[in-house]
Order: sequence, then structure tokens, then C-alpha cells
Amino acid sequence: MKIKIDKVDKKEIEEKGILEWPIWEKEISRFDWHYDSIEECYLLEGEVVVETEEGEKVEFGKGDFVTFPEGLSCIWDIKKPVRKHYNFK
Repeated sequence: MKIKIDKVDKKEIEEKGILEWPIWEKEISRFDWHYDSIEECYLLEGEVVVETEEGEKVEFGKGDFVTFPEGLSCIWDIKKPVRKHYNFK
């Protein structure tokens, strides 16, 4: 299961309605997480390393648009406090 990281421009942000999505914030921490559905998120602040069960480490941060697949189990390692818009599909 692959985590997808993209860059989005202002037009894509408007088309997807990202600025209308809820905001989630979290301090520096490390925790297990499982995705029951697809999540898309756009990072306003922060720096994160996500470790998958397969041992893959994926880094992302401010300005990244990240898609997490349904069924993914992973560990979130937040290096700098996160503030993101998110949407579950």
C-alpha cells in the first residue's frame, strides 16, 4: 500500500475545496494509526515521517498533499507540530 505525495497549486486547492475541509492539529508525538478509508490531507504546517508495516518510511511536510490508502496501518512520527486540512473518502 503506497502513500502518495503530490504538490497542488492554488487552482487545484480551489477545485478540490481543500480550504473547506476540517483542520486537524497535533503536537510532536509518535503513535500507531490505521486507515479504515482513504484519507487526503493538505499540510499547512509540520513535518512528519510515516513508517508502514512493510518498513517503508515516507516523509512529508508543509505544502504537501498526501493520500493514504484504505487499509494502511502505520506509525506517525511527528517531528514538527502538524496542522492540516483532511478529507476521508
